Amino acid sequence: MADMPLVSLVVFSPLLGVAAILLTPPSQTRLVRWIALAAALLSFGFSLTLLGYQPSGAEFQYREDLSWIPAFGMRYTVGIDGISLVLVILTTLLSAVAILYSWKPIQVRIREYYAAMLLLMVGMLGVFVALDMFLFYVFWEVSLIPMYLLIGIWGGPRRIYATVKFLIYTLVGSLLMLVAILAVAIAHASAGNPFTFSYETLRGFPFTDTLQAGAFLAFFLAFAIKVPMWPFHTWLPDAHVEAPTAGSIILAGVLLKLGGYGFLRFSIPLLPDASVAFAPWIIGLAIIAILYGAMVAMVQPDLKKLIAYSSVSHMGFVMLGAFVFNIQGLQGAVFQMISHGITTGALFLLVGVIYERTHDRQIAHMGGLNARLPQYAALFGLFTFASIGLPGLSGFVGEFLVLLGAFQYSGWVAAAAMPVVILSAVYMLWMYQRAFFAVPSDWMKRAWAGLTDLNRDEWLSLSPLIVLVVVLGVYPGPILDTISVPVDRIIEAVNGSGGLTSLVWPW
Repeated sequence: MADMPLVSLVVFSPLLGVAAILLTPPSQTRLVRWIALAAALLSFGFSLTLLGYQPSGAEFQYREDLSWIPAFGMRYTVGIDGISLVLVILTTLLSAVAILYSWKPIQVRIREYYAAMLLLMVGMLGVFVALDMFLFYVFWEVSLIPMYLLIGIWGGPRRIYATVKFLIYTLVGSLLMLVAILAVAIAHASAGNPFTFSYETLRGFPFTDTLQAGAFLAFFLAFAIKVPMWPFHTWLPDAHVEAPTAGSIILAGVLLKLGGYGFLRFSIPLLPDASVAFAPWIIGLAIIAILYGAMVAMVQPDLKKLIAYSSVSHMGFVMLGAFVFNIQGLQGAVFQMISHGITTGALFLLVGVIYERTHDRQIAHMGGLNARLPQYAALFGLFTFASIGLPGLSGFVGEFLVLLGAFQYSGWVAAAAMPVVILSAVYMLWMYQRAFFAVPSDWMKRAWAGLTDLNRDEWLSLSPLIVLVVVLGVYPGPILDTISVPVDRIIEAVNGSGGLTSLVWPW
């Protein structure tokens, strides 16, 4: 296995599924579904072979480096470190879960749907392993197109509005990121060095303060839109509400993590002085996102939109942990990304379950679901408690570490974020009480006879998420050990940085 291009096999094996699906007759819908699931599981299987990663070994392992466009210094360079590894496995797992869940809900344009899902896998996985910054940009753009199609074709009644809003936000951010990538590459070449987009080469280069500030702001807008941070979050609730259930699982579980990963991989190590200088502002925005997302979630009448706004709050914890620049905060930020992907992915799947049965997501229309759907109620309760950070479940670990890191950074910062511990319990438990234990509404009574509990496919989709949310809550050590060395390197990059001391704004 040592000589095999394992990273490329993980990234591109879904393309085999795309090719097989396009060659399958449209009438063979069952075969198309099996091909898509097999391709996703194949990628998941290859990703598990990357668990041979050694935290004490080379910085980037399973590295592949091939000439791509030599005239412009572009290379196909991929590899993984601990942060990449956990996000790659999360991506392959959630993609397989989303594809399996889609077997019954998706009944139109089935070949195109599964081809888009597999192509989306390729883009997301490529982002997490790319070590050439232009290659990173290419994969980033590839991940946008399939999600645009998933929302626009298989989405809800306002899917066109949500799709256009999603595209405008993300394309603006992407173009700014491209400008930043070109700026740092040109600045490096202007010093007499070969023209390159290699992250490993560009990292550590003494960029001027003005360039660092401009490039950081461009990267910030691209990544902050994707996270999404307040006030760049407004595309997210619309996209979630209109997306098909599997699209919401991937959007919350993986696509939002592309922004957090971008900050950890590129913005902070590549531009440490600017990162230190802008950290107080980003921490401020993160605290606003944490509290704002929780308060807005509290008043949502739509179950799916409530969970969407909770994502704004949870991802605010990621940004807070990333920019306090200590071990606890950064490890908490990465762990929070993993836990949020599992927990919120499961919650969106469960919302899809009830929507497929009732074609309604209004909390006021529910009530009494615990009596009719006891298995469904039990699992919804499990992931609700994980979302609010109950000790013993995965959500607790990331939030606790981030708050611990925030206390080390500033007691005032931690105190500002602490109210969300109460707010998250309020909006999630209040939602759970109304949907499952309140007196059934008249609307629910009319739908009562047609309600059935979880079926086999839904149990199979949820099973790995149930295991992970408990195991990672009880025993987070393997994840924390895997990401410890990359986190130490991020801290080393900002240690000793005095910020931007000689900044001259071009305007």
